[in-house]
Amino acid sequence: MSDVEALKEKVKKLSSRATAKKMDLHDLSEELPGQWETIMTVAQETYDAYRDLTEARAALKAAGG
Repeated sequence: MSDVEALKEKVKKLSSRATAKKMDLHDLSEELPGQWETIMTVAQETYDAYRDLTEARAALKAAGG
């Protein structure tokens, strides 16, 4: 597998993870005020997922993919 192909696979996995975290955040917002204590954790996980995805997309673009 080439570096570009590996990066494409990484972006695909990170995109799925980011989408799942976005849905977790959305679901949490609908459940408020219940589970309000988890807001910071869920938000941080969502932030991290999108940060990782953005970095992987930039690496893929730099690699010519």
